[in-house]
Amino acid sequence: MGVVLGVDIGGSATKIVGFSPRYEPVGELIVKATDQVTSMYGAIGHFSQKFGVPLHNIKKILLTGVGATFSDEDIFGISTEKVDEFIATGYGGLHLAAMAEAFVVSMGTGTAFVRASKSGMTHIGGSGVGGGTLLGLSSIMLNRGNIDAVRALAENGNTENVDLLVKDIIAYEIPLLPAGLTASNFGNVRGAASEADIAAGILNMVFQTIGMLSVFASINDTIKTFILTGTLTEFPQAKDIFETIGVIHDVKFIIPHNAVFATAIGAAVSYIESL
Repeated sequence: MGVVLGVDIGGSATKIVGFSPRYEPVGELIVKATDQVTSMYGAIGHFSQKFGVPLHNIKKILLTGVGATFSDEDIFGISTEKVDEFIATGYGGLHLAAMAEAFVVSMGTGTAFVRASKSGMTHIGGSGVGGGTLLGLSSIMLNRGNIDAVRALAENGNTENVDLLVKDIIAYEIPLLPAGLTASNFGNVRGAASEADIAAGILNMVFQTIGMLSVFASINDTIKTFILTGTLTEFPQAKDIFETIGVIHDVKFIIPHNAVFATAIGAAVSYIESL
């Protein structure tokens, strides 16, 4: 039986994964290109060459992501279908975390929140705060528009040099409000703040905003577990920031292995599970 490809076509990169119909992974890769159609074809061609999968051995291609709207035909003559991005996100998150239900938080250019369960996937909303926010603010404030450069810079930053903390505005600790909790992002910018401090502050603001929106999404729900996916999960600061929010608000955040490829994985998995 042939290989099934899940292809997530984003604004600046295409993520592709391959599975055998028995869930055996074939491989995954990311191809960056400014043109989404070029990125899509390039990713599939590169995947075929890198993992030794001839095009005639590919049974099905499942496209998802914003760039999927630019393609309305079979790719390389291979049967091709589109999968709703939110459905793919939900399937991918549950598959990677081996869970039956959870909120899946897709941190891309913006952020999408999907209530995922075996009974169905529901897009409950989203936020414009995400990777695009991180890069936009970094370009303006630090003259850096490369996500890898910002990530490296932030690792040496101290958010206390830019953020106003609870301990800065109260005389004694209040229950459920730890002294080290952020009271105002960038509310305490000091003249001595370095570029690294600013980078860490931007990252902290983006992650804290996504974390709190996640908490709000679960207030009236029985599900209290969040599976984090997307490129921002690769930032080393993500684990600690989300863990802190989870402890304070009694919810759980999970960053599974291969979280960057969750939506592409979900596109393939949604098809395989329908067989």
